[in-house]
Amino acid sequence: MAMLSGSLQCPPINETPSALQAANAAAPVTLQIPVSVETSDKVGSISAPVASVDVKALPISSATTAAQGMAPTVMAAPDGGTIAEDPFRSNIALNANPSTPLATDRNIIVVTARTGPPPGDPVEAVNEMSFVAVQAVDEAIVAPIAQGYEAAVPNPFRDGIHNSINNLDEPIVFVNFLLQFKIGKALETAGRFAINSTVGVAGLLDVAKKKPFNLPRRSNGLADTLGFYGVGPGPYLFLPIIGSTSIRDVLGRVVDLSLVPATVGKPFTDPIVSASKGILSSIDDRVRNDEILMRIQQSGNPYAAMREYYLKKRQAEIDVLRNKRCNADINLADLEFMDSLPAEPSVKSAAPPKP
Repeated sequence: MAMLSGSLQCPPINETPSALQAANAAAPVTLQIPVSVETSDKVGSISAPVASVDVKALPISSATTAAQGMAPTVMAAPDGGTIAEDPFRSNIALNANPSTPLATDRNIIVVTARTGPPPGDPVEAVNEMSFVAVQAVDEAIVAPIAQGYEAAVPNPFRDGIHNSINNLDEPIVFVNFLLQFKIGKALETAGRFAINSTVGVAGLLDVAKKKPFNLPRRSNGLADTLGFYGVGPGPYLFLPIIGSTSIRDVLGRVVDLSLVPATVGKPFTDPIVSASKGILSSIDDRVRNDEILMRIQQSGNPYAAMREYYLKKRQAEIDVLRNKRCNADINLADLEFMDSLPAEPSVKSAAPPKP
């Protein structure tokens, strides 16, 4: 069966440019420098994180010096003020009025402190509490089960279970490609489902991806369709059982999971069948994403790293549907909250991980 729709050719993932290259490219330059800000009305007393440092039209020599490992500790400025750091001296300058010469000096890094939840995560405090609780359960229960499953079940059998789970989701993929008017990919998905459900022994074998069929597996769902048509993710959420998600994604997933039971009926309307599929899917997902979960847990801020990875991964998947990129692989070294870890080329996963 010939391919009905083409795919983009992926260029190699470029390494993140060095700070000197960034400084030579153009001004202004944005440097990600970890700083600690202590804030109060008059004197510093309360610590709060600052996400980034904006280098306002620095000369190349200044940006280069600032990038060579400087991690300043910034003291407090009065409310509404701006905090500045001279990259050539260790002393800290305070400035409540950004129009003064101190703030406009070309050799000064101007730091603006932002407190409160970041945009897109208005309930960060609640999400982070849920994240900590889920991580504790994962460490105590889920991870040992997943590791035992990986050790006890041979890889070919695990692949068969993974293929069967994917095969049961093919009707969801088919419907959403139709909603996106991607008729070629919808027909490919229908072909995959028919071949794997018969020749592939109820989906245990992914025969369709091999010659002579050459029909690759693609993921899709209602949340992807909404994103394809420009619906934003809405607030980020970290929920028990579900893990990382968003308002758009959790609503879309509820509809997706209702599609097959509503159209096929038994046995998919049986709660035991639905629960069994959900448990197997969760364990399979945990095993396949073990490496990236470990790397996220090793970062300086695991919650923020998980949030950043999930949102970027989901946007990449939607960009693939829009033909803006050829795959949804994410380079962990490019993530802001993973900068303390060794760089790796990229991490491939079928879906954003759920601890």
